[in-house]
Amino acid sequence: MTITAPKGFRAAGIKAGIKASGKPDLALVVNDGPQKSAAAVFTSNRVAAAPVHWSRQVVSDGRVDAVVLNSGGANACTGPQGFQNTHATAEKVAEVLGISASDVVVCSTGLIGEQLPMDKILPGVDAAFRELSEDGGSAAATAIMTTDSVSKEAVFTGTDAEGKQFTVGGIAKGAGMLAPGLATMLVVLTTDAEVPADELDVVLRDATRVTFDRADSDGCMSTNDTVVLLASGASEALPSAEQLSEAVTQVCAELARKLIGDAEGASHDIAIRTFNAASERDAEIVSRSVARSNLFKAAIFGKDPNWGRVLSAVGTTDAVFEADQLNVAMNGVQICRNGAIGDDRNLVDLEPREVLVEIDLQAGDAEATIWTNDLTHDYVHENSAYSS
Repeated sequence: MTITAPKGFRAAGIKAGIKASGKPDLALVVNDGPQKSAAAVFTSNRVAAAPVHWSRQVVSDGRVDAVVLNSGGANACTGPQGFQNTHATAEKVAEVLGISASDVVVCSTGLIGEQLPMDKILPGVDAAFRELSEDGGSAAATAIMTTDSVSKEAVFTGTDAEGKQFTVGGIAKGAGMLAPGLATMLVVLTTDAEVPADELDVVLRDATRVTFDRADSDGCMSTNDTVVLLASGASEALPSAEQLSEAVTQVCAELARKLIGDAEGASHDIAIRTFNAASERDAEIVSRSVARSNLFKAAIFGKDPNWGRVLSAVGTTDAVFEADQLNVAMNGVQICRNGAIGDDRNLVDLEPREVLVEIDLQAGDAEATIWTNDLTHDYVHENSAYSS
């Protein structure tokens, strides 16, 4: 159920015929209220897709009634016609639901630089409307997949101070181009808590900062990244900002971890934890510098605990540290000690899927973790043939 686990939501995922494969490719998520609060964050890529431009306008007043998502086409770099197609999609959703197009978020994902087949999108909206269900969350999660090998869902249930239960649900898609600014690929989050839009915005930005912003698969930022959070208020629960933040962050963290776990062609999921840093910023940039090192990622693919590639990446940052005080451990073995040779690197076991790299800067007490994956032959093969 996931996004329809919270009260007040219906969803659907259908085959509109956008994908040549004939797989599901259009999803619709509807907030039946009574509250229609919303917040969203988007890619910081300056080459943003038409639906991103549209949806930024939609969420500016803090209200969203529905989200329509298509896979099989990004509608990015498509000029005025692309924006008109986004508008037409929102108008069609508004027509079938009896709402305003200005309250419809539109999301697209797929190949950049091609117009959407509106002769399939618009009838697809009709079909999705007919399929709307309180059990439709999983179908929606499937319909937004592109190169994903599995759908991605998460749910969390909590209670407010008076014991009233509230739920947060989420779906996500993404397996490549995972290096976002404020969002990652396409994510829809829902909650039945009573929350004003301004509070939703704070909670969402805090959550994405430490979850989706720290999932960095390949250093490539999409033109379409969108994360939207909808609140229906149907549970009448009033969680504190801290309670809601914990719930939303947990759902986002689970989804972000699933994105990395499904990264195109990956054979290792890698957590890069930098600690004892002078600031959280320093810890994050150090971890990200390693996560974006193709040499490091290739070494992990080859099951080679080459800590020299870690130190080389750390040294490119402006973080506070002394080179002769750096420590590095891989899967519990400290292979670099004080910037020099540590324990025998042959003791490191890189056979497991999960790899933990720990970098000790010995410069403070802050830390941050970035999740990434290794660089494999399969990743190169899949992306060499993506548009063909």
